[in-house]
Amino acid sequence: MILDSYQDDHRFFNTNFFAPTGDGQYQAYRGDLVITDGGLDDKGHPNPPEDTLRGSVILANDKIRMLIGSLDEVDLFPKLLARFQADFADDIVIMLFAVNARESARIQVGSVEATIIPLVQGVPWNEAIDALALEKSDFKGYAPADKLTIVFREFQSYNARGPLKSMDQLLMDTTQEKRMAWGAV
Repeated sequence: MILDSYQDDHRFFNTNFFAPTGDGQYQAYRGDLVITDGGLDDKGHPNPPEDTLRGSVILANDKIRMLIGSLDEVDLFPKLLARFQADFADDIVIMLFAVNARESARIQVGSVEATIIPLVQGVPWNEAIDALALEKSDFKGYAPADKLTIVFREFQSYNARGPLKSMDQLLMDTTQEKRMAWGAV
């Protein structure tokens, strides 16, 4: 499956979990997805990535079927597409949160519409569950990987809000918001 190659190529960072679904039909991943590599150190070990899709939620078989995550800047969206669009299924569902997006919007990606939602602080998984109107009880008793299939099924009937924008419009319609860093200094 496609995500095995991602793990081998160090495209995963800060992994929460990476596991097959109970039926073996998909692989599920939660963690950060590397958009721009950080290169290698002098010992040949990978440096931390320059850019990631934070808190990504990915369901895939031979192609990526569902992609959810948070971008620090809308400007990273074209880079994300350049690196991963060839691995997208024709019917992929995409929900991206962006710190500096001015408003919710839809954008054409291949044969599907991706959803872009402003989010300065928050966890993409929690925000996606809220957007899809899922409840905690919907996941009770399911393994982590199988919870992603529940989100994927619900996503099939999701109607995104916001205007349909071109990539140029999306990239121009931003704010000055930055992700707030907090914690130990």
